Amino acid sequence: MTTLLISDLHLHPGAPAITDGFFAYLEQTASKADALYILGDFFEAWVGDDILDLPEAEPSGNAALVKRVATALHDLSSAGTAVYLMHGNRDFLIGKRFADACGATLLDDPTLLDNDGEPILLMHGDSLCTRDEAYMAFRAQARDPQWQAQILAMSIPERLALAKQIREQSGDANSNKAEDIMDVTPEEVTKAMKAHDTTLLIHGHTHRPDVHDLTLDGQPAKRIVLGDWHPDQGWDIRLEAGEGPELRDFPLDAPPSA
Repeated sequence: MTTLLISDLHLHPGAPAITDGFFAYLEQTASKADALYILGDFFEAWVGDDILDLPEAEPSGNAALVKRVATALHDLSSAGTAVYLMHGNRDFLIGKRFADACGATLLDDPTLLDNDGEPILLMHGDSLCTRDEAYMAFRAQARDPQWQAQILAMSIPERLALAKQIREQSGDANSNKAEDIMDVTPEEVTKAMKAHDTTLLIHGHTHRPDVHDLTLDGQPAKRIVLGDWHPDQGWDIRLEAGEGPELRDFPLDAPPSA
């Protein structure tokens, strides 16, 4: 059984090369796998599933992009590749309606994946960055159902403007933060892995792709970080029964085989 994991594509109308690369990846790579897991920040911003109600010609280009993506993932799912979606810090408002349009299953964060008897902890990764106190405060607010209801009560243009404002503020704030503050807190990694009784954690969010060797209670363990996608480069992890996980980077115009 072949399982693929990706994260942090940050799809948006202004990055057509990444969108085209994603469609090529679905056709040439994911279509040959048994399952595809998308571990958050699939979109640069998500303002609500009702974006599907807008005409494709609406000015922002978001509706056209979302509908193309939903159709492509639904085709993949219908052809036999199971599709799973996890929320990220950019697209935490993705709901069941969009997941259904994709033929996908929404995942909790964290989620345990059984890979041929080996439990693998899947996370987006932002909840591990506890040293970034300002972000953690925003994360708590953004996951509050009442706050989400207030946001979704706004018009779509208002939500798009708010999402742009939040991204700009986040970029300004991050430029003044120390690099280690925006990375995971090692103690939180250990805590999460012990709580789920696993020696393998896979996440995204930090945009720092790497394989980290750890020791948990005297046993070898690993934390594998997915990379974010760029106009000329993508990242995935390939899981195959009986084999170790493989972190791969690839040119978007030449996706790897499953």
